[in-house]
Amino acid sequence: MRRIIGGLFLSIDGVIQAPGGPEEDPSGGFAHGGWMAGYDDDVTDAFIGEHIMGAEYDLLLGRRTYDIFADYWPRHRDNPVGERFARITKYVVTSTPGTLGWEGSQALVGDPAVAVARLREADGPDLLIQGSGQLYPALLGAGLIDRLFLTIVPIILGTGRRALTGGAPAGLRLVDHRVSGTGVIMAVYERDGAVRTGDFSRQDGA
Repeated sequence: MRRIIGGLFLSIDGVIQAPGGPEEDPSGGFAHGGWMAGYDDDVTDAFIGEHIMGAEYDLLLGRRTYDIFADYWPRHRDNPVGERFARITKYVVTSTPGTLGWEGSQALVGDPAVAVARLREADGPDLLIQGSGQLYPALLGAGLIDRLFLTIVPIILGTGRRALTGGAPAGLRLVDHRVSGTGVIMAVYERDGAVRTGDFSRQDGA
């Protein structure tokens, strides 16, 4: 069975929209595209390389992120990321499967949780979600995301698309982390059962 890994660049207030550049995704009048620029350093590059670039995976994308990637990365195949994206399979959750023009793309139609669950059971490399915030509620709710790789940037944006909202509650276990010199926190979590609750008022000495 393949693992599904959610890879997200997040602001402190949970925004994932357009970390890479002003033209990446200006939808909704978002004016802060490119907010990740200036925060990467040798530590972030090494950690992302260790956990993401150093592993084999296929991509799992929502349609909005797919369209952004399909417009940008085929024109940057000399970049190591562009070269990798060109050769791996891109699985796309979409209602318009006939319009996928990027070589190596395969459509997943119907209920996202059902389609992704079927794909997860098949043979192949792990599946990496990039961006695609709209996929998370359905996949988290169905318990399909095995690992989260969060890159948390020390800024508050106030507006923009967010991820990790609307899914089912889940406990998480930290399996690796690093803090860069620019204040970026990189944390890798795996699922760890149900949310555990308690009551501070019932603790000894309260």
